[in-house]
Amino acid sequence: MSLEKIESQPSSMTQDEGKPAARSGFSWSLIMGAAFLMATSAVGPGFLTQTTVFTQTLGASFAFVILISIILDIGAQLNIWRIIVVSKKRAQDIANDIFPGLGYVIAGMVAIGGLAFNIGNIGGAGMGMNVLFPDITPIVGAAISAVVAVAIFMLKDAAKVMDRFTIVMGAALIAMTLYVLFSTSPPVGEALYRAVWPEKLNVLAIITLVGGTVGGYITFAGAHRLIDAGVTGQEALPQVNRGSVSAISLASVVRVILFLAALGVISSGVTLDPTNPPASMFKHAAGNVGYKIFGLVLWAAAITSVIGAAYTSVSFLKTLHPTIELHSRRFIIGFIVVSTFIFCFIGKPVMLLIVAGALNGFILPVTLGLMLIAATKPSIVGDYKHPVWMSVFGWLITAMMALMSIYTLYVMFF
Repeated sequence: MSLEKIESQPSSMTQDEGKPAARSGFSWSLIMGAAFLMATSAVGPGFLTQTTVFTQTLGASFAFVILISIILDIGAQLNIWRIIVVSKKRAQDIANDIFPGLGYVIAGMVAIGGLAFNIGNIGGAGMGMNVLFPDITPIVGAAISAVVAVAIFMLKDAAKVMDRFTIVMGAALIAMTLYVLFSTSPPVGEALYRAVWPEKLNVLAIITLVGGTVGGYITFAGAHRLIDAGVTGQEALPQVNRGSVSAISLASVVRVILFLAALGVISSGVTLDPTNPPASMFKHAAGNVGYKIFGLVLWAAAITSVIGAAYTSVSFLKTLHPTIELHSRRFIIGFIVVSTFIFCFIGKPVMLLIVAGALNGFILPVTLGLMLIAATKPSIVGDYKHPVWMSVFGWLITAMMALMSIYTLYVMFF
């Protein structure tokens, strides 16, 4: 079947407006699909590296950073998902309603950041395949992985396949990392103690973890998936609450397992290889089997992040022109192809990744602040009343992230 025919077939989108039709009932599998899409978008190659590097730097005190980041992640995501679903609009459309033109700026920032990170995700998928199959070079592995991602969006039921694929790969990633964890003997008691009484503190670690979990495009991955599926309105809020918290919980479970596994290796006196800390950690934990598991974990983390980044970045661009909305699958495929082309033929743009990371730190407080403003406007959310405690929590997170982002940029560039 041709792509044109696929795109023209009926779905949850209305034929005249190209917008999602509201659902009267809600599928738990769809909610979990959105949760896994967000969680697996967060768990990419950078996630694996950040966790092992900060564990080596902070030791058991990294547990405190993880705990604080989880609290901030849940507060940010709960606010954003609820307001988007109640308004029945994507984030950039809400921003345009508040201040005309602002949504286009945010869409551009998110798309550029998503493209930059997707180049790294494609590279990570290629490296994962190279670990599993040494005869396959990272570039060839990246190309093969891109074909897998594109094939998913070529299918007739692309949205359902995407949901199921991210759920299966996310579960496999957790299972494999658990195997490595049980191959080590982490000081769990010390980690629990340092979670509330840290010996060391690193602001950069907090901003990196929060930005890498709910920054940039990531927190919108699940929310925009629900909008596209027609899961909207106040009646959807109970499911949205569970879905958003589940998404953060899934990403956090992977983070904690990785942290404990790395802590177990480091506590035994091993110094991780600085050129590839997560690979070194897996290999020390479970030998050559662990190294192969790392390859599979890296590929699973990277390929699901490729899908999440492409899907969400294009969901932001839909506002720019009706053609993007009409042929969104074509643009998602094009997004993946461009990311792969840049990685395979031009190389990994390190400076672009650094700038994109800095942008992510600023995007979260800006977008969260806009969502909180939108929650006070009946023209956007109707008669919905956003909980006061949630608004206060949201503004506190916005202020903290803004200040920490400024501090991080100062440390990075000055």
